[in-house]
Amino acid sequence: METTAEKIDELRIDTDLLEKGEEKDEKEKMAIIDFKMITFSLAGKDYAIDIMKVKEIAKAGKFTYVPNVMPFVIGVYNLRGDIIPIIDFRLFFNIPVAERKNDDLENLLIITVGEQTFGAVVDEIHSVVGIQKDTIQPPHPLFGDISIRYIYGVVESGKQLYILLDIDRIFSSKLNIDVKKNVQSATMARPMPVRQVTSDANKVAAAPAGKASAKPAEAAAAASAAPAPAVDNTQKDYNFIVHDLQEISQFYVSSLNETWVKHRFDEWAGAKKGETTQLQNKEKADEFLSTFWSKCNNTWWSRALADNFYKALPDNSAKQIVVWNIGCGKGYETYSIACILHKRYPEAKIRVYAHDKDLLNISNASLLSIDPAFANDWYAPYVTHKANGEYTFTQEIKESIMFEYHDCTNTNALPLTDIIFARDVLSLLPTDAQASLIEDFTEKLKGNGIVILGENEALADRNTWQERMVDSLLVYSKQ
Repeated sequence: METTAEKIDELRIDTDLLEKGEEKDEKEKMAIIDFKMITFSLAGKDYAIDIMKVKEIAKAGKFTYVPNVMPFVIGVYNLRGDIIPIIDFRLFFNIPVAERKNDDLENLLIITVGEQTFGAVVDEIHSVVGIQKDTIQPPHPLFGDISIRYIYGVVESGKQLYILLDIDRIFSSKLNIDVKKNVQSATMARPMPVRQVTSDANKVAAAPAGKASAKPAEAAAAASAAPAPAVDNTQKDYNFIVHDLQEISQFYVSSLNETWVKHRFDEWAGAKKGETTQLQNKEKADEFLSTFWSKCNNTWWSRALADNFYKALPDNSAKQIVVWNIGCGKGYETYSIACILHKRYPEAKIRVYAHDKDLLNISNASLLSIDPAFANDWYAPYVTHKANGEYTFTQEIKESIMFEYHDCTNTNALPLTDIIFARDVLSLLPTDAQASLIEDFTEKLKGNGIVILGENEALADRNTWQERMVDSLLVYSKQ
């Protein structure tokens, strides 16, 4: 029979073997480290970024204020003669920040993205951690305090969980261009005082994995610069909404739609008391925009909308009526327009140029069948009942429509047009493209023609356009 002493000896041997095995596994893991990251904290949570994106770390303060930039751009800094924008990661992620004092020094990660250099303010900078790249897990909506689109992945090291940020997406090309443009205009307006900053990157790179704080370098005294004016929190939150709508939903706020956006923001902020107003994912952005879209968007039209459109159409004795339907989608809108035009102008030849940059939608639009419930309503005179039981549009309606794959921001080779129908389309174009397309409207629209936009879009230039409302339709004609 085995004695207690023998059992203890066996247990010791097993434990020793286990420890040696764990040691060996750890050494093997260390031997194949293929990814290093700088770790830091924001509001008590641990984050990391690829060390290849970090040029150095520094301590600095008294940044020079730059007007007309995103709210998370807190100024610019002269780093040994190189003027760099300073981004506060806490503001970017809508994390509350205590009021800054004029002599406060901030922890900076000096980051390079392409040819541009940025300074990123964080709470604390910790150390360099080496991992295996294949241990990085995909991001998860669990990290709801920051938008998941800015997270590259999550990784565990030394029993510590790190959120690995996607620096390329955070410092997107548009942010890069906007910041660079404003920084250049600010630096041209007055000379920037040189503030020397000593890097401590070498000390951080040599630090062991863990949470030992890197010893910061001292920043030299900054030359006098006008302090940034106090930022109204409501305006700051609104600016975040504008930025998020553009980044998540490609919805561009401009004079075309800002009246609606501001009204919707007031509603949104009022309903989010005690919660963040930031749009952290597509679901939130869709919720914010849910009341923007016009009636019967991407579906068959109701009789009420059809009647409104009919009433909005002007008298026109031309032999041919030309319509430009921009962003026709799957074809619901286009067929509805064509049916009403045939009713309003029975003697004219109808020609509808239906454009969309979704090739699948355009390819399938000509084959679209109509739901029986609608086929037997106001659409009835313009549909036929096929042998297979489906309802489709008459040949006359189909022949009046030209579905074309086309991006309206490119050259639009069209004849002079009687009606331009662009509901909820312009808001999904960058502001410069909005302006360019509206100029195109002016050139291509006939003197007695009309433009119909979305219910929450408005042409701001009242010198060129005359506006009238026909129930839910906003109609514009030339002055």
